[in-house]
Formats: sequence, C-alpha cells, structure tokens
Amino acid sequence: MKEVDPLMFVAVFQEMLGPLLWVLVALAVFGVGVFVVVLVKERGIVSQRLVRAELLDLVGGALSLVLMAKVSSAGFTDAGGPDDWFLMALVFGVGLAGATILIYALAGCYTILSGRWS
Repeated sequence: MKEVDPLMFVAVFQEMLGPLLWVLVALAVFGVGVFVVVLVKERGIVSQRLVRAELLDLVGGALSLVLMAKVSSAGFTDAGGPDDWFLMALVFGVGLAGATILIYALAGCYTILSGRWS
C-alpha cells in the first residue's frame, strides 16, 4: 500500500465498531454543535463550568480506554512497545477532550434553558 486513503480508516473503524461508529460520530457532531451554540450565546467560556467539565472528563478518558479494549482483540496486558502505549495515551486524550466538550456543552445548555443565564 503506497498511499493512504481516508475511506480506508472509515472501513477499518466500521469493521471494529459496527453501528457504534455512527453513534459516536453523531455524538461528536452534536457535542461540537451545542458547544459552539453555547459559546456564541454566552459570548465566551465560563471558567467555573470549564473546570467542572475538566474534572469530569477523566471518566470520558477511562470509558474510551474501556471501549478500545472491548473492540480490539488485544487487552491492556498485551501492550508491548512504546507505540502501543502511545496509542493508548492518544485514545485516552481523545476521550478526555471529547468528554470535556460534551460536558461543558450540556452544562451550558442546562444553564441557558433553566433561565439562570442573563
């Protein structure tokens, strides 16, 4: 294989995750969309809400590692080299960032809809 085709990644993720891939993609698009709406509505980031979201995002990072272990044929004890550990750190980081954005967006939505926003 001499060139990288982006559709190849979609096919591999579809094979590993099945229908869950599209649920995760929809959740990511929804989270980013709501995050942008909250940022525009509040005209900036609320630092207290961001800190709370960052504390809760550890759960998202851990869940992403659990999902990785479930869909792959290898477990955590099979990680042998630095590339395996780097990939696990990358998966944890993506789960961490995604959970932060989603939690911040949902908390902002709740604040706006509950009327505590001025």
